[in-house]
Amino acid sequence: MAHLNNTSDNAQGGSNIIGQERCAFYFLFHGETKLGNGFRGFLYFAALAYCFIGLTAITGRFFRSMENVVKHTRAVQEIDPFTNVEVVKHKKVWNYAIADIALLAFGTSFPQISLATIDAIRNIGNLYAGGLGPGTLVGSAAFDLFPIHAVCVVVPKAGELKKISDIGVWLVELIWSFWAYVWLYLILKVWTPNVITLLEASLTVLQYGLLLTHAYAQDKRWKYFSLPIERTERPKDWVPPEKSTYGDGRQPHEKYLEVLKDGENSNRTIVDIFSIHGDNNQQSHEMISEKNNLFSIWKEQFVDALKLECPESRKSNNTWLRLAKGFWRLLCAPWKLLFAFVPPHQIAHGWIAFIFSLAFISGIAYLVTKFTDLISCVTGIDPYVIAFTALAAGTSWPDLVASKIAAERQLTADSAIANITCSNSVNIYVGIGVPWLINTLYNYFAYKEPLRIENAGGLSFSLLMFFATSVGCIGVMIYRRLTLGAELGGPRLWAWITSVYLILLWLIFVVLSSLRVSRVI
Repeated sequence: MAHLNNTSDNAQGGSNIIGQERCAFYFLFHGETKLGNGFRGFLYFAALAYCFIGLTAITGRFFRSMENVVKHTRAVQEIDPFTNVEVVKHKKVWNYAIADIALLAFGTSFPQISLATIDAIRNIGNLYAGGLGPGTLVGSAAFDLFPIHAVCVVVPKAGELKKISDIGVWLVELIWSFWAYVWLYLILKVWTPNVITLLEASLTVLQYGLLLTHAYAQDKRWKYFSLPIERTERPKDWVPPEKSTYGDGRQPHEKYLEVLKDGENSNRTIVDIFSIHGDNNQQSHEMISEKNNLFSIWKEQFVDALKLECPESRKSNNTWLRLAKGFWRLLCAPWKLLFAFVPPHQIAHGWIAFIFSLAFISGIAYLVTKFTDLISCVTGIDPYVIAFTALAAGTSWPDLVASKIAAERQLTADSAIANITCSNSVNIYVGIGVPWLINTLYNYFAYKEPLRIENAGGLSFSLLMFFATSVGCIGVMIYRRLTLGAELGGPRLWAWITSVYLILLWLIFVVLSSLRVSRVI
């Protein structure tokens, strides 16, 4: 217990001293500690923003690797019912619902997950858990639910309606998403207040597996394990096929190969993850073509990193637009050159690029934690406030882009909304569960003590605020379904009203949570 008391003293009274010691060290250059705190804060915020740019760039490669993983097919022998001849068909290994949860949601949430895991590893040996990871993940959940929904609602063309085709799967994902935050509140404030036990951490991680199983059961309509809700007709191709060729006569798959050599087009990159629901024959043709150009593609990754202007920019007559794009490419060039070392995603069905991308994302997440510590030191802003505002928004950018493009390109709203609800579940079950499991395991064997939560009050209040405001978000989505027949799109005026309403809910969450952490309320 002596260790516990010392740790408690450090957590309560010695945190300021520790913070001052951290501020005494430089991170960017030797003379930075002699600068004023205001200027240092500006530099660290700029460095943090630059990390988010790098995070966006590597996430593009991460999505491409995931796409190739999901494209993987297996040969299945079947009897043609018309000719009675045995034929071999190639069917995807991944199930729709499982791919959305295990790859799409996990991939877009990995920046937050890696940040929380690094924060946990930094706190190994301390009986108090770090608040940076949980704060970022709860803030990310709010950013996913409100601003991303707000963007997706207005993305479809004026008057165009996009609805969820499989309400059953969406309800399963939504129920597990809400339960995740109820569960987190229960273990923080009801069962073992301000303490996380090894059992609670283990059960948190276990529920991710239960979510995957339940979603698969619902998709397959297993008896006794699924909701008795029939899905409406789901399009064969979730992304609308491109009916015409390009102006130069090239077909869509040829344009796709051109994109690989044309730089880090983030939008196009993330769109391609949704082709998991597309045509198998076209994807097979693309993969064969890509493999034949493997070495040239890897070479082009390095060549493209040094280009300051892409072919599309040269065609533009707007000088200022060309300069802006050139400046952006110059800003991204160091990151692109670094990420060019990621092997092409055509190797081993994308798994090697997948692993390399995870490693780079983890490295950037480590830099984010260091800059956040320094920002808190020199500005006096509580790290938890930085976590659920700036860090949450920055690390959730891949979620925003993925859902936006799904809302634009897909015929239904399933993946755009599933990415939001599933990401929120992944944030808790994996993003918070795994770091807490690491810490509780260590504390159990080293000290026979549970893991204590330093800012349990602020975290619990944020959970209550999130739950209350999320009811307003889901309520308006249900109302849109009952009145307009769809969750996304519709009359432009009502779409914008919905969007503004959702942004206001997010602002309410952020402001009240910040005031609670600052002890104002």
